[in-house]
Amino acid sequence: MKLSIIIPVFNEEKTILPVLEKVNKVVIDDVRKQIIVVNDGSTDKTINKIKNFATKNPNIEIINHSKNQGKGAAVISGIKNATGDFIVIQDADLEYNPEDIGKLVKLVQDKKTQVVYGTRLNRLPSFSRDERTPQFLLHYAGNKFLSLVTSMLYGEWITDMETCYKLFSKKSIDGINLKAKGFELEPEITAKLMRKGYKILEVPISTNPRGYSEGKKLNTVRDGLIAFWTLLKYRIVD
Repeated sequence: MKLSIIIPVFNEEKTILPVLEKVNKVVIDDVRKQIIVVNDGSTDKTINKIKNFATKNPNIEIINHSKNQGKGAAVISGIKNATGDFIVIQDADLEYNPEDIGKLVKLVQDKKTQVVYGTRLNRLPSFSRDERTPQFLLHYAGNKFLSLVTSMLYGEWITDMETCYKLFSKKSIDGINLKAKGFELEPEITAKLMRKGYKILEVPISTNPRGYSEGKKLNTVRDGLIAFWTLLKYRIVD
């Protein structure tokens, strides 16, 4: 089995090297890796760090957008260049632990599904850690609401529609026309996979959420409203 790992990156000079090192070290039995880093028009030192890492690790493939287009556009560029049997998305901000990728892969290796999501939300709010501030509590509530909307609209229970860790077969995504430029990629890809008849299995993962002062780019209210509209739209149209 070959796994394409797509890493969309925009202005992550502080975290991109640790992420690349962790992803590069991931070893999964009977799996070959293709690592695709999509630099989405970074204006800091991100691209230089990626290139320096790639000179020592020729297995790293770089796609460079001259201008910032958004996470969705970066992921779509990665998908177009993916040659693996399966594809997984890895953020570049250290919130997600690359060692968890193996948990997602195991479900497809066992032939239980062709689509696996890593869920952060099959739990109650953690007021001592993740949801200790109103901002992150709102983020938690927003994600839970959007996941509930997804479940109701598409007839399949899911706890974390907005998760970054989405693993799907190349076969499942073939023929799907992804249009998202920004964070609305998450609901779009979920809606279109479900409409195509694919069952999404979830596996618990660990995360280390970062704050907006540390570079978090998602706006809970704005992007949440866009996600809600995206879910409604793709229930009706393609």
